[in-house]
Amino acid sequence: MLDDFLLRAALAAVGIALVAAPLGCFVVWRRMAYFGDATAHAAILGVALALALSVAVPLGVLLAALAMGLGVSALSGATGGHSGDGGVRGGALPSTDTLLGVFSHAALALGLVATALVPGRQPDLGAFLFGDILAVGREDLALVWGGGALIGGLVAWRWNRLLTATLHPDLARAAGVDPAREQLVLVLALAALVSLAIKLVGALLITAMLIIPAAAARPFARSPEMMVILAAAAGSAASLGGLALAFELDTPAGPTVVATAAVLFALSQLYVRLGRGGA
Repeated sequence: MLDDFLLRAALAAVGIALVAAPLGCFVVWRRMAYFGDATAHAAILGVALALALSVAVPLGVLLAALAMGLGVSALSGATGGHSGDGGVRGGALPSTDTLLGVFSHAALALGLVATALVPGRQPDLGAFLFGDILAVGREDLALVWGGGALIGGLVAWRWNRLLTATLHPDLARAAGVDPAREQLVLVLALAALVSLAIKLVGALLITAMLIIPAAAARPFARSPEMMVILAAAAGSAASLGGLALAFELDTPAGPTVVATAAVLFALSQLYVRLGRGGA
């Protein structure tokens, strides 16, 4: 069965969707969309690092994404998340979203430049930017599900602490939970996901697969756990539906999966608005 490339692609896409669901929910709850972008864009810099050091690409991507996540977390804490007056006065520290925007685009640009400067055969950057899920092999499939199991286990182990630190930081401190430490756990999990997913959906689409299914599930969730389950279902449906559409329409698989997820999000918002209008 695993000789069928479409089956391998479907299994890999569903694996990424399942592990992305809880992380995407935390990204939505924490309003960390730009953080996800910066971490994902650093993946291209990780590709250049892997080529320069002749190591496995997932390892280089993991190191670069982790370094970006830790750096942004440290700088965000240093600025306090805002500049006080919105940066109107000269000399004001940049806000967190400004830092994330700068880091995100700078990491992508530096990664593209660094990759071009690495001597030897140049890689297909399009595959790293947009993914090539139809080229997933057995080893990639094992890496996705094995790595996904480890990430899922980490999130399950820290679930209560992560949830308390995300939704009630003051309560977390009173209970002896350090929100900064839990954010580092989330950064590690996000970096690991980026290293797993870059070959499937690419650096430019990883954040979309994190955020869109979680955002589509949010209006229907009555608890954090339900939101994770619904996000996993939405991500899996988008993955399978997008692959089927890409096969039928002969379109790029990764972008088609993300576009399908966007349609699910639009339908969820339409349902909510019509429901409110009917009420």
